[in-house]
Amino acid sequence: MFNLLWGILFVVVNFGFYLLCYRLFGKKGLYAWVGVATVIANIQVAKTIAMPFDIVMTLGNTMYVTLYMTSDLLNEKYGRAEARHAVWFGFFTLLMTTAIMQMVLLFEPQETDIAQSSLETIFGLMPRLALGSLTAYFISQFLDVRLYAWIRKYYGSSRQLWVRSNGSTMVSSFVDTLVFCTIAFAGTYDLRVWTEILLTTYVVKFLLTGAGTPILYIARSFKFTEDELPVRTSPDTRSVS
Repeated sequence: MFNLLWGILFVVVNFGFYLLCYRLFGKKGLYAWVGVATVIANIQVAKTIAMPFDIVMTLGNTMYVTLYMTSDLLNEKYGRAEARHAVWFGFFTLLMTTAIMQMVLLFEPQETDIAQSSLETIFGLMPRLALGSLTAYFISQFLDVRLYAWIRKYYGSSRQLWVRSNGSTMVSSFVDTLVFCTIAFAGTYDLRVWTEILLTTYVVKFLLTGAGTPILYIARSFKFTEDELPVRTSPDTRSVS
C-alpha cells in the first residue's frame, strides 16, 4: 500500500515540476524537459516495484507520459514543426547519453573507486535494451506528433484538446510499449510473462495519460511574450478552429 500512496504523490510531484518548468521558462523549458525526461525515464526503468495485487512494474512511466504531453503541447501552441524538433532533440539526448556513458564504463577504475559498480548497474544496459528504448522512442514520438495533427483536423476546438491529446498518446504509447517489449524481452520471457509485462505497462501509461489531461489544459493556458510574436504558418502548423 505504501508504494501505491507514494506513487500517487510521485505522479503529483512530476506533473508539478512539469508545469513549473513551462511556467518559468516557456517554450525553452519544454525542450529542456524533453532532454531531462528522456534520460531520467531510462534510468528509472531499471528499478522494479511491487504494487497491490502483486503487480510488478518498472518506474519511468510517468516521465514517458510527460514526454507525450510535451509534444502535444508544442503541437497545440507552436505547431507540428516544433513538436518534431523536440522529438529529434529528445532522441539526440538519449543517443548521446547512451554512447557517452558506455564509454565511461570502459575506463578502468582506480582500485579504491566506489562508483563503477553502481554506474554499471544503472548504465550498463545490454545493447538490446538500449536499442529497444531508442527505437521505441523514435517511432512512438513521431507517431504521436502525426496522430495529433491528424486528429486535430476533426476535433480542432479548444474544448476538444482532451480528444486529440488522449487519442494520439494512447495509440502511440501502446506502440512504444509494444516495440520496446518486443526488442528488449521477446524470447527472454515466455509468452505469458511477456504479455503481462506488455499489458501492465500499457495500463499504467493509459491511466497516467488520463490523469495528465487536466495538467495539459493548465499548461495551455499559460501566456508568454514569445507566443504573441507572429509566426509563419504552413499546412502542418496551421491551427484548425
